Amino acid sequence: MTSTSFRSGCPINLGLEVFGDKWTLLIIRDLMFAGKRRYREFLASDEAISSNILADRLARLVEMGILTRADDPGHRLKAIYSLTEKGIDLLPILAQISRWSRTYMPVDPALAATGEARDRAGPGAEAAQMAELRALHLPRGEGA
Repeated sequence: MTSTSFRSGCPINLGLEVFGDKWTLLIIRDLMFAGKRRYREFLASDEAISSNILADRLARLVEMGILTRADDPGHRLKAIYSLTEKGIDLLPILAQISRWSRTYMPVDPALAATGEARDRAGPGAEAAQMAELRALHLPRGEGA
């Protein structure tokens, strides 16, 4: 996507054009918090994303540099998705959405437990979680 294909240069608009639909953030959530890395794993999420939307969002996330796609060594016709540094940097945004939802929405306590535990762990918890994601998703030597 080129800079001329965005609706405007407003920082909020630019972010929303990349990750502003529910499916994109749910895919990133699944990568970050549920350990999902394969197409079929994303399809099995509770929100029941359709296969055509999943394929579109995964391709877009790769195109935007938020995910990488690599061949699955266990099956040559399948792929494994990984977060890039750009994708890992979305963790504070998802954490803040979780905080807001836990304050104002009727969340499932079991599904809110991860966010609550992160918040109880204190100010370094997000950075620690991001470091864990870097170790899992980024090739050695990449990332902060």
